[in-house]
Amino acid sequence: MTTNNSMITNRLIKKRAKRTAKCNIFLACLFAAVVLVTQSFKQRQMTINENLLLKATQVVADSGHTEAVQHVRKSNHGKERKEQEYVPASTEDYIMNNFEKLGYHVANWKKAKGCPIWLDPEVSTQENYDNLQAFVKEIDAYSKALEDFNETVPNLVETVRRGGGSLDQKELCKATRPHPDGIQALFPSKQLSLTPAGYVEPLLTPMRHPTLCTKGFNVYNALRLDYLVHDFEQMCLNLKPHSKSIFIDMGASLKFHGQSGAKPPVLELMKSFEKFGFHFDHIYAAEITAFDPQKVFEDLLPEKYFASYHWINAGVSADKESKLNLLRSIVSKFDEDDLIVVKLDIDYSDIEVPLAHQLLEDDSISKLVDQFYFEHHVEMNEIARCWRGFMKGSVQDSFELMNGLRKKGVAAHFWV
Repeated sequence: MTTNNSMITNRLIKKRAKRTAKCNIFLACLFAAVVLVTQSFKQRQMTINENLLLKATQVVADSGHTEAVQHVRKSNHGKERKEQEYVPASTEDYIMNNFEKLGYHVANWKKAKGCPIWLDPEVSTQENYDNLQAFVKEIDAYSKALEDFNETVPNLVETVRRGGGSLDQKELCKATRPHPDGIQALFPSKQLSLTPAGYVEPLLTPMRHPTLCTKGFNVYNALRLDYLVHDFEQMCLNLKPHSKSIFIDMGASLKFHGQSGAKPPVLELMKSFEKFGFHFDHIYAAEITAFDPQKVFEDLLPEKYFASYHWINAGVSADKESKLNLLRSIVSKFDEDDLIVVKLDIDYSDIEVPLAHQLLEDDSISKLVDQFYFEHHVEMNEIARCWRGFMKGSVQDSFELMNGLRKKGVAAHFWV
């Protein structure tokens, strides 16, 4: 009996072993199939996302609408907003593809003229000329809309930190719209360029307000800031609960342009940001001209900035290892989710141009900067009377730099 039981047990063990082996083979095959299906699904999803991104970019180019791009940007593996492709307006694109035809490749202010493109359709094309004429009218309408804007917008950075208050962030940010249908509704010609910070003005000569060409040179037209387009709604949507707002001013003399009777342009710029809910947590202002701090804080700087203003009465440096290279010593200390605005205008090409190229070439810095304002003193006829002695390089050099920055995700603007 014991022998029979032993034989039965051995047969059961052998059957179980065979069954287990078959089961293991089946499970191995099943696992391999699952892996293949998963990889196929992931590859298909990546292809779908890429196709959606291409279609969304086309939608932007055709209709001036951002939401499709926003959706793909969020769904595409959680990648950061700076990875959105830059979409230039057609008027900017025309210049980028016709430097030699327009004479912008020549570093000679007597020959490089920025205004003919605004005045004569034969200089470019009839379509481009018509778009420029439409854009200059739309800029005036945009400026009027900003002037008439009377909504009370809360401090957006503080409000988002607190969770948005009674509104979700999307509804909160709509309060910054200068038009009920969004900023693009003010530009039916579709002559706005699109960056991760939202819509901006196209890069155009004369690197100033176009009235410098259409109405002639005077101090007012040379110093107007209302050609700058800011998509405050998109800037608001980009905020996170831990975001800070930072303004870095390199070339921060508060007496600049004082003889014209105009307020310092940088104060006008900050006032515009404040009107739409952006109050800077920190303002770092570097200026090489020696100023009595008593005069700066008592006579020149509005009191409302005292709590956030850091006065650095020293010249900035392009040396990558220098403490006075503010891209290294200050910008790099902040986070990609912070709103960082940089203005560069020190009237010395041997320092400011290398600094601008550091921003372009160093991805660890460019990914941090949202808005960049740069008065690039290149050789251009219409502004030579202001820049003579400072000019270096061609109009093409400037456009390639600023367009390159926009492609890196930095909303770069020509400064005054």
